[in-house]
Amino acid sequence: MAWPRPLDPLRSFKVKTGLLVVTSVFAASVTFWFASKWQFRFALGVALLVSLAVTQVLAHGMTSPLREMTAAARAMATGDWSRRVRSTSRDEIGELAQAFNQMAEDLEADDRYRRELIANVSHELRTPIAALQAVLENVVDGVADPDPATLRTALDQTERLGALVRDLLDLSRLEAGVVPVHRTDFAVDPFLRRVVDEHTDPTAAVDIRIDVQPATLRATADTARLHQVVANLVDNALRHGASTQVLVRAEAGAGPGSLVLDVHDDGPGIARQDRAGVFERFTRGGAAGGGTGLGLAIARWAVDLHDGRIGVLDTQSGCCIRVELPPT
Repeated sequence: MAWPRPLDPLRSFKVKTGLLVVTSVFAASVTFWFASKWQFRFALGVALLVSLAVTQVLAHGMTSPLREMTAAARAMATGDWSRRVRSTSRDEIGELAQAFNQMAEDLEADDRYRRELIANVSHELRTPIAALQAVLENVVDGVADPDPATLRTALDQTERLGALVRDLLDLSRLEAGVVPVHRTDFAVDPFLRRVVDEHTDPTAAVDIRIDVQPATLRATADTARLHQVVANLVDNALRHGASTQVLVRAEAGAGPGSLVLDVHDDGPGIARQDRAGVFERFTRGGAAGGGTGLGLAIARWAVDLHDGRIGVLDTQSGCCIRVELPPT
């Protein structure tokens, strides 16, 4: 059973302290007046006991949040993030208790994210490392010859490891806020064509159409960060599309320098209930394999740096991810 807190409705701790003193003195005076027919020492003792009892009841409710915070902080030091403080008081201590609870929730979320990140990274690293180790062991043991096909398999796994490490570094920089945003005015059409050319194999049978309206469209953004966004969205579309056909469409937004960018594939699409989750770390939309599971998370953080928005649109077929960059 929780200890009563009769002074919780009051908004000031100083007022509570003053009321505590007045109430204790009043209780002692009334008790002493009723016990005045007794000997002085007995009357004084009873009055002091009553005053201490009243003080205990009122002061315990005033300071109990502090004791709860102390106990919760000690529990957090041992890894228990579930402790919370009863914050029914409306004074400064009550506000402190609410802030403490919010801090505890944030720390619990950070600790959960750290554990999930370690588990996810370990899982993602295990597969290419195990595959690379198997290839090299076969070559060393003479089971397989170091022919171009075997070396290509080893190179593919090495490239996958490199992509994962690179994406992790990019994501950590973005989340830490150490990546500055340098906005510049640029022509959209040649920028998109340059990004697509850099991130697609010229020998691969891919059909990436770029539609910029108008053709002379210009926008204002950090081209390095936007380069990451476009590259990751196109890569995601190629991985999860039913074929290798991707449409990249750009148009002006509502305001000078703004941009609306759509990347559309012909894959199975993303269910409505799963759309928010695809922008989380190590989440892969669709059933197709490959990738590090970080591309869309990096795209979301890069868009957030521009105070823009990214999301999955409702389409009759395929998947369309829209990026909206606000005007400058």
